[in-house]
Amino acid sequence: MVAPDALDVALIGFCVVLGLLIGSFLNVVIWRVPRGESIVRPPSACPKCGKEISARDNIPVLSWLLLRGRCRSCHDPISVRYPLVEAGTAALFGLVAVRFGESWAIPAYLYLAAISVALGLIDLDVRRLPDAIVKPSYVVALVLLAGASLGEQDWPALLRAVVAGVVLFAFYFTLVLVRPGGMGWGDVKLAGVLGLYLGWIGWGALVVGGFAAFLLGGLYSIGLLLARRADRKSSVPFGPWMLGGALLGVAVGEQLWSAYLGVL
Repeated sequence: MVAPDALDVALIGFCVVLGLLIGSFLNVVIWRVPRGESIVRPPSACPKCGKEISARDNIPVLSWLLLRGRCRSCHDPISVRYPLVEAGTAALFGLVAVRFGESWAIPAYLYLAAISVALGLIDLDVRRLPDAIVKPSYVVALVLLAGASLGEQDWPALLRAVVAGVVLFAFYFTLVLVRPGGMGWGDVKLAGVLGLYLGWIGWGALVVGGFAAFLLGGLYSIGLLLARRADRKSSVPFGPWMLGGALLGVAVGEQLWSAYLGVL
């Protein structure tokens, strides 16, 4: 294994720090977007006492640790999910940097990592994938992936991304028509976005990422049944598994697909 050079280490470090900052913002997005509230105003405040959170108490992860998970003013507990979202986003951003290195594709896949955190948790919370995030992501994804294709001089990748987006959207659309109620329209709309990102990397990433969503979702459902926390009629949010499968496809989809074809 070749040791990363100083530039690679600096890039990973930058993405991790950026992830911490973006993760702090995502906490606001996750709470406010499903409720139709502005993500800009008012400033963040304690939900119990209403005291605005000061800058020194808004440092990702560190402030929560220093405050021992409590509001400075009223000492009401602050959910551990806040620092976990920040740390998780930082970890994902770092992994994107490791996966792509000094590539023009990094901004596009950092955006994917960010919306994956937000949409995954929102879907778990309210069983919905908000259009306010999903629909603009089509435009953002196309612009960022076009920039990546321009920088890498790889225009076939952009064409493949568009075709893959249409294919995955059509596949989920068909599933909804064939089995109404088994999947939501939010999942269909998200599928097109994920198809763009998976297709830009390659057809193997699309196949693995698409299949992994159903594998992960199925394993989770089986786990719930075995733990008797759900029955066969229970509905399970599928968005988190679509996103998890897509991230897996981005990370190792091409390698897994090549290995599978090699076995055949």
